[in-house]
Amino acid sequence: MTREHIKKLIEAGETLDVEFKSDRKGKPAQPLPDHELVEAVVCLANRSGTQQGWLLIGVEDDGRISGARHRHTNTTDLARVHALISSNTRPSLSVRAELVDIQGKHILAIEIPTVRQPVGTAKGLYIRRAIGGDGKPACVPFPFHEMQALQANRGLLDYSAQRVDGLGIDALDPLEFERYRRTIRESTGGDKTLTMLNDLELAKALGAIDNTNGAVTVRLMGLLLFGREAILKDALWIPEVAFQVLSGTAVEVNDFFRWPLLRVMEELEARFRARNREQEILVGMSRIGVPDYSRHAFREGLANALTHRDYTRHDAVHVQWHQDGIEISNPGGLPEGVRPDNILVTQPRPRNLLLADAFKRAGLVDRTGRGIDIIFYEQIRNGRPAPSYERSTETNVVLVLPGGRADLDFVRLVSEEERGKRQQLSVDSILILNHLWRGRRITTSEAARLMQKREDDARARLEAMVESGLVEAHGAREVRAWHISAATYRRLGKSGSYIRQRGFDPLQQEQEVLRHAESHGRITRGQAAALCQISPTQATHLLRRLTTRGDLERHGTRRGTWYKRTES
Repeated sequence: MTREHIKKLIEAGETLDVEFKSDRKGKPAQPLPDHELVEAVVCLANRSGTQQGWLLIGVEDDGRISGARHRHTNTTDLARVHALISSNTRPSLSVRAELVDIQGKHILAIEIPTVRQPVGTAKGLYIRRAIGGDGKPACVPFPFHEMQALQANRGLLDYSAQRVDGLGIDALDPLEFERYRRTIRESTGGDKTLTMLNDLELAKALGAIDNTNGAVTVRLMGLLLFGREAILKDALWIPEVAFQVLSGTAVEVNDFFRWPLLRVMEELEARFRARNREQEILVGMSRIGVPDYSRHAFREGLANALTHRDYTRHDAVHVQWHQDGIEISNPGGLPEGVRPDNILVTQPRPRNLLLADAFKRAGLVDRTGRGIDIIFYEQIRNGRPAPSYERSTETNVVLVLPGGRADLDFVRLVSEEERGKRQQLSVDSILILNHLWRGRRITTSEAARLMQKREDDARARLEAMVESGLVEAHGAREVRAWHISAATYRRLGKSGSYIRQRGFDPLQQEQEVLRHAESHGRITRGQAAALCQISPTQATHLLRRLTTRGDLERHGTRRGTWYKRTES
């Protein structure tokens, strides 16, 4: 807690992690009441995120430093502040408080740790730090269902494991148990031992029921997976799943389902297959299908939305089919600590552990927890832009699978590379290769951001791709850039693309101009500029240099000027 750090916090203004409090309000000026200080600490303790919280007393809302009052300006008072907060919060909260002198005035800086459980005042007040109705950080009520959602985000509460009182085993549909067994049999990664169990044994094995003291009660997960349709329709608190087809502002399809989740998945996958077109390319002697969208990426994205959604909220999971892509959105933000810029490397944190485990054991999602890798790999491998989670908010996760025309040359490149190596490209490699194919070149730092890893990891991956012959390096270490290799372009019959993306050095420019003049008998300034990818002025200097050196002869004047090789 340094003076410079506190100054930076003040200069940045109030955020979800930082709150200013005046200690001189009213006329005459009155110090901040104890109960308001405690409430401000509770508010910051219940914020989302993993950063430390800061309450700065003696700073006005606009960042002006007014100073803390005398009761906060000595060591005895600091001990009192610690005791005040500890004794008036439930569970008891331990903070760090210090006095910091800025502009000759004292500021009481209170550092509030990240807490795992919701914190309230001794009088039972629960509030949290969030964006208010005016778009600015504020302290808002913290209702019970939001406390549950926060704990689920932090992996402390499995909402899908909660008991549904009043419902026993007869609330579950035998047809849905059989659907679960069939799903396992048809999958490659399902737990085959579960297919040998009867309905009651299967429900127990998955944790779909609670059998405490001999009384069988259905858990929410059991109702979501195996519940009878009539019960689900009557239970309006069970959220729906929507499938929508949108053409501009027109809604072509707008269907909502409140069915058991496996039945919903089968229905949406059937609709997906009906709309998903496919074209073929020839790679060697094999025909490779290139669909509009990968079935594996769609299934993984849909399963993630159903298993990781916030079931304390009644908003629907939406699958929207647009003209240029598919969007899959679900209520409940990304788990705490997970962001779009680290989603590829952060360990998965299921919001509904019991439900997610049932999906994994059925073979519906990747059991290694790397389903996000599958979505990225499958989307890019089909010649489409990378998927995106950038539109996600703290209350919703939005997965966008871009559509549009597939880049068949890229699909052919990946297919040939994997056939030659007899193994699938890594997600890191295909991310880099896709960027190079679309953006021509990449630096080590850009590759690190793309992979969401350290620069050392990116450099190692790039060097491995050089060894495999996929890419080449160009430039000194400090300004080193990487691009697709000439051999790779030649293999695809696209040598011109290699020239365009790498560019010529001066010696190569001269050689290309002389080769063209010899092959075609002449060359003009415009032809030289196009051939070497340089400006007309640069082409003029290049041709003049070759003429002065005696390699070319100039003929004609002005716009009619042309050059030919000097006869030896």
